Amino acid sequence: MQKMGALAALIAAFAVIGVAGCGGGDDSSSSSSTEATTSSTTEQASGGGGSGGGGETIDVSETDFKLDPADPTVKAGQVTINATNDGQTTHSIEIEGNGIEETALPNDLAPGDKGSLTVDLKPGTYEWYCPVANHKELGMKGEVTVQ
Repeated sequence: MQKMGALAALIAAFAVIGVAGCGGGDDSSSSSSTEATTSSTTEQASGGGGSGGGGETIDVSETDFKLDPADPTVKAGQVTINATNDGQTTHSIEIEGNGIEETALPNDLAPGDKGSLTVDLKPGTYEWYCPVANHKELGMKGEVTVQ
């Protein structure tokens, strides 16, 4: 009987650890967690190095079926898109235009997941959207303006 109690306590402890490790999406911190974060750099974003000099960031929430913000404005140069799937179905993010062809997250995002994509953007406008199924046609699209 004591073994059953010890086993139940062990299972409960693992459940607590599992829930604590799932982290809620607190966007106010500059967390660079590797939990469900993917990262990709386009071939145009050459020259390794780190975050040198004024890189822009777009934090976008993907829901069923909307991008928020839909039409952000950023400065030209290295732009990191941090996407969070706040919806109930799988999403992704893709950006194209002005010389960039279909640059997307390397993996789709399950509900609750986050992913990042870094691209080198020149001044102009770019279309961005969710490339999963018909999500773009359902309204998951917008325009990124680069100044």
